[in-house]
Amino acid sequence: MHAMKDDNLFDSALTCLLSCEAEEKVALTRATAAAWRERRLPRASEAPAVTVTEPGRPARLRLVRPRELPRRRPDSVEGRAILFHALTHIEFNAINLAWDAVYRFRDMPDDYYDDWVRVAAEEAEHFELLHRHLNGLGARYGDWPGHNGLWEMALKTAHDPLVRMALVPRCLEARGLDVNPGIKAKLAAAGDSAGGALLDIILRDEVGHVAIGDRWFRYLCAQRDIEPEGRYRELLDAYMKAPPKGPFHLEARRRAGFSEAELAYLQGAG
Repeated sequence: MHAMKDDNLFDSALTCLLSCEAEEKVALTRATAAAWRERRLPRASEAPAVTVTEPGRPARLRLVRPRELPRRRPDSVEGRAILFHALTHIEFNAINLAWDAVYRFRDMPDDYYDDWVRVAAEEAEHFELLHRHLNGLGARYGDWPGHNGLWEMALKTAHDPLVRMALVPRCLEARGLDVNPGIKAKLAAAGDSAGGALLDIILRDEVGHVAIGDRWFRYLCAQRDIEPEGRYRELLDAYMKAPPKGPFHLEARRRAGFSEAELAYLQGAG
């Protein structure tokens, strides 16, 4: 079922991106990441990149506007299941976003593909950890609706890897760093220490993912002779309805590459 039928990285990334069922997407992601790591997949592809307007997602998952999502109150088992469903949905989207970063942007150095293939594999691991915890709470992915905000940003940034790196890892994923400690505290209060331990794993890895976005954002700015921090502020203003709101996980953001000037700006703006 999970045979690698694509003979190059870009076509394999597209297959992972379009795969709908979660187990299959995770298995394909693992196999593709291993093939790339072992240098069994060349980069070349006959087919140019196309815009994937709808990535693969489970048929049973309904997409709604953010305000229509169920409330996540971790003080009951169902409330905790709804919270873990939302987190599982973020990680499922993150697998798609990582593969799109590989598939869409073709003329980056090999290190870039090493980084984003690794991110895809780690997001698949996070999805599995969270989904297993969700199963333990008596639910599975697709039991509640999700929203499409992450993929909408992928479409808005499909024209330029610099804009993608600024707004997906350095903005949306960085928000995940900020909210992690608060969610962990709520889980601790609800007695879900196993769930809290999963958030520690995710925080550790996500700092690395935001740092990868930071690295390639700064690389592309340097290539184009653009001052990165000014450009970042311009992109936040252009694409985000409002500046990110605090509190910010300053220490995690520092580890991920944010400068003191940027942190001061975000704290002033948000």
